[in-house]
Amino acid sequence: MTLKNYLITMSVLTAVCWGIFIFIINLVDPTQTTWLGFLLFYAALFLATAGTAALLGFVFRFKVLKHELAFKVVRLAFKQSFIFALFIVAIFILLSKNLFTWLNLLLLVIIFAIWEYFSGQTKTPKQS
Repeated sequence: MTLKNYLITMSVLTAVCWGIFIFIINLVDPTQTTWLGFLLFYAALFLATAGTAALLGFVFRFKVLKHELAFKVVRLAFKQSFIFALFIVAIFILLSKNLFTWLNLLLLVIIFAIWEYFSGQTKTPKQS
């Protein structure tokens, strides 16, 4: 897949995800829904946020930090957008359960920072 095709596909799918998210917000009543309504809400939020963050992260890295190859930038932006979207969804879940405190936010930041640190470690093959 070329870079142009990736950007077009990702942009269209992200726009579709935002449309689905807005549709779910207008359709689902949080006081009357079951677990399926919440699952759809959080899944749509996750996909829309991940797509937006991946596109913005790629554009920023590609335009500002021009020293890396495009496929490496795409991979890094997508990985970090996944982590960021999961962080946002975790915050929304804590808010919905009235568990959002500064201590919980600090713990979330530490957990996701550790995850980002260890997922960024490259494994070097053993040399003989």
